Amino acid sequence: VGLTLRVGRAVLGGIDLVRDLIETGQSILILGRPGVGKTTKLRETARVLADEVHKRVIVIDTSNEIAGDGDIPHPGIGSARRMQVPRVDRQHAVMIEAVENHMPEVIIVDEIGTEAEAAAARTIAERGVQLIGTAHGTTLENLIKNPTLADLVGGVQVVTLSDEEARRRRTPKTVSERRAPPTFGIVVEMVDREEVIVHRDTAAAVDAILSGSAPRGEQREQGADGQVHVRDKEPAVSATPPPSARELAHRRGPARIYPYALSRDLLERVIRSLGLDARTVGGPEQADLILALRSRSDDLRLKRIAESGGVSLQFIKRNTANEMRRLLERIFHLMGGMDEEDGLAAVVRETEEGIRRAMEEQVAVALAPQRPALRKMQHRLIAGHGLVAESTGREPERHLVIRPPEEE
Repeated sequence: VGLTLRVGRAVLGGIDLVRDLIETGQSILILGRPGVGKTTKLRETARVLADEVHKRVIVIDTSNEIAGDGDIPHPGIGSARRMQVPRVDRQHAVMIEAVENHMPEVIIVDEIGTEAEAAAARTIAERGVQLIGTAHGTTLENLIKNPTLADLVGGVQVVTLSDEEARRRRTPKTVSERRAPPTFGIVVEMVDREEVIVHRDTAAAVDAILSGSAPRGEQREQGADGQVHVRDKEPAVSATPPPSARELAHRRGPARIYPYALSRDLLERVIRSLGLDARTVGGPEQADLILALRSRSDDLRLKRIAESGGVSLQFIKRNTANEMRRLLERIFHLMGGMDEEDGLAAVVRETEEGIRRAMEEQVAVALAPQRPALRKMQHRLIAGHGLVAESTGREPERHLVIRPPEEE
């Protein structure tokens, strides 16, 4: 049997990092891991809005963590009113009751965690009441992936586009889109007690994530002198520049690649199919190159490992062989199996010479065998001159034959 004692704190000035956001009147959702200080911020928020901004504030105190478990609320919430919840599963009903019976301007609720509570939060927001709440989840992207809580930021639906729209957007025909306006206009990600990341426009941030981009946030830190420092957070899509094949070759032995939360077997098959001098390793500390999903781009532990070890950190959108192949081809300059850019230039020169001979001498010209990716590039070059080429032979000797104009 284990016993957990939680001691709440009333910290004056604890919301200086986000006070300007709280006073805007917009609904705010605070995210963060357990113990980072979300409830402490709610307690100070209730006091500031009630005593200093002079608003009618109601605190939905389900587990008595915000205002204490006595009959009289703790002074830490100021003159805000507390509504206790008789049972945990009745929190959503008490939230609606507060709006219907007590005319609040602000409702503060801790730990929104069920579909019923998410629906109650949307109802409150639609009635023009400012809602300030918390939820477990370190980032906005975590929340989008949580089917229970995704409605707090608009929800996600799969949409099938027409051929014309897919071409215009340059996306697959099936895409994920935001289903509705977000319940919370602002999302605050708590990194620690003195650092937060603010998404001032939740709708734009969610749309960016669903389109495969990293949302731009506003990073705020509070220094030892109490001053708040604000700067734009650059989207972390590539922590370090990709190494070239020559740089990897200069390291002793084959290039060591660590798949972070990716299929190791799939990566090994891609490495074998490309014929790379590379192998997978069991940990990021042993790697020259770390591959991870783009959804992990905000993983602070992974970034620290990459930065401290001088390891290149690269991201792919999906855990598929095609995504891995494209990234490794770019890193190793494998446009058809050439390990260096000068090799690619030589193949382009050979193709252009073959085109010249086919046009001037009116003969069929066989080019040297190349990998499929380079043969595709050769086809484009040849078609650009109005000629036709055919692929012949079997791998690895498969090559193109350029036909003269009269043989088309």
